[in-house]
Amino acid sequence: MNGATYAVRLRDLEQQVDELKDHVRRSHTRLALLSDTILGGGTAGSRSEVDFKNEMSSAFLLTRALVVIDGQAQYNRQDDSGALADQKEIPIFSGSMPPGDHTIQIALTFQGNGYGVFSYLRGYKFDVKSSHAFTAIEGKTVTITATAYEKGGVTTPLEQRPTIEWQEKLQAFAPGAAAAGQARGGSVAPAAPGAASAPSGAAAGGDKK
Repeated sequence: MNGATYAVRLRDLEQQVDELKDHVRRSHTRLALLSDTILGGGTAGSRSEVDFKNEMSSAFLLTRALVVIDGQAQYNRQDDSGALADQKEIPIFSGSMPPGDHTIQIALTFQGNGYGVFSYLRGYKFDVKSSHAFTAIEGKTVTITATAYEKGGVTTPLEQRPTIEWQEKLQAFAPGAAAAGQARGGSVAPAAPGAASAPSGAAAGGDKK
């Protein structure tokens, strides 16, 4: 088995492990949701907070970000001036959400950014897509953070570095605190077909213009 085949199989295995972990997590969350509904009477409602963090180095300039929640675009912005790349934290959504399972999809485009001996980076574009399934629980607020960062090290090929990590935090909130869901940043626009349809976990790819 050559190195390229091994790398492909390793990425496939990592994706399968991520999907299995997500399935187990959702099963535990559904059990917690059922328990809270039975014990609490199911009257408090649920809330969700979704945020995006950009921890990529200056070698990767963020030029487009699309975030879709349950099939509806909540953040959609394209900018080549560098203003989008300067936003290291972007609030996406804050508000009430029906208890149950939901899905977030994210699609990012990075433009290579380099000078001097690294000027060749400007000829590359990197697309990163990922999705995350979560469960809104009665009487609780779930905070979800999607973080774009560079995995690996100096020997990792550039096209394999951009990736997205998901984090969740669950906490109780006072009854009556739920408010109507709303977009918290960017312009809302219909998602392009297949714009963010990657399976759970992260997928990254780079191509030269």
